Amino acid sequence: MQDKHLHIISFDVPYPPNYGGVIDVFYKIKNLHEKGVKIHLHCIEYPGRERTDELNKYCEEVHYYPRKTGMKSAFSLRPYIVSSRRSTEMLERILEDNHPILFEGLHSCYFLADKRLKGRFKIYRESNIEHQYYYNLFKVCKNLFSKIYFLGASCKLRMYQRVLKHSNMMFCVSEKDTSYLQEHFPDNKVIHMPSFHPNNVLDVMDGRGEYALYHGNIEVPENTHAAVYLINEVFDDIDIPLVIAGMNPPERIKKMVKGNDNISIICNPEDEEMFDLIRKAHVNILVTFQATGLKLKLLNVLHQGRFCLVNDKMLNGTGLDDLCHIGNDTASLKKRLKELFENDFTGDDVSRREKVLRELYSNKMNAERLIELVWE
Repeated sequence: MQDKHLHIISFDVPYPPNYGGVIDVFYKIKNLHEKGVKIHLHCIEYPGRERTDELNKYCEEVHYYPRKTGMKSAFSLRPYIVSSRRSTEMLERILEDNHPILFEGLHSCYFLADKRLKGRFKIYRESNIEHQYYYNLFKVCKNLFSKIYFLGASCKLRMYQRVLKHSNMMFCVSEKDTSYLQEHFPDNKVIHMPSFHPNNVLDVMDGRGEYALYHGNIEVPENTHAAVYLINEVFDDIDIPLVIAGMNPPERIKKMVKGNDNISIICNPEDEEMFDLIRKAHVNILVTFQATGLKLKLLNVLHQGRFCLVNDKMLNGTGLDDLCHIGNDTASLKKRLKELFENDFTGDDVSRREKVLRELYSNKMNAERLIELVWE
């Protein structure tokens, strides 16, 4: 049997897998490797993320390219997140063979329409409808300079999205995003392929916990907005402890909870501490004001935590509605919280969750499906 080789262009170094996009990239690489795919990984380096030998365990070769963050990228007609991830050296390496190419996110698509790649099998991995994501960041951001940047980026990304017509296949993380791209690119093969993730088995405690947990990368404007909403409007007058945990919470969040005995913040917890917080919480509450992509922290919570309370936008065509409790405004979230804290999480809840997650979000099954689709 002929070896299966795959180029993967990653927008960032996908290790450690500690935020949404790179989680999908890393666990996709790991699961494809276990199925015998020989991966040629191309990483765009980003400040704060180091080169690592860990990736060599799963890849035939790993190459790193510096992100070009200068004025030429900033004033390019292409979106900044795309133009700053160009590399002639990377393209020259990819042109040395005829293997399929997987472009991770719109960020990595600088060469998707390049004439030198005409005839190559090109796959686009969608993680967000990027112009919608940036427009929502524009709406929730408080900093004027950042608002201007997010609005300009949204406009550029909306126009640049047309480059996707040059892909042979698109893999989308949610059913909603799949429908969007099918509508805009009717001549392309657009397929729902859920995100890969670190959870192969459920590790959920039954019984009850003592607090509600909100977690995420708090410095991201979307998550900052959600944390402020929970502090000011949901947990302002109910006797249920809230723990906010995550990366780099802004100072204004810390000041908001200072002196509030009912709300605490845990800054930059290590992975094991975060998993422990998720497992011991009675309710993991996840709200978002952006109905884009698949929130990977939702998958983590469903594999590791007890009750999961969300709003509709967090579900966004994931097929996970029956495993979550839903509240779409302040009153309904407070009502649901009080109800859930009166109940134990049971073995029946675990069994129902396991069945749905095994059918929709099995890494093994999705790796096999991806291989079949690319090398059919």
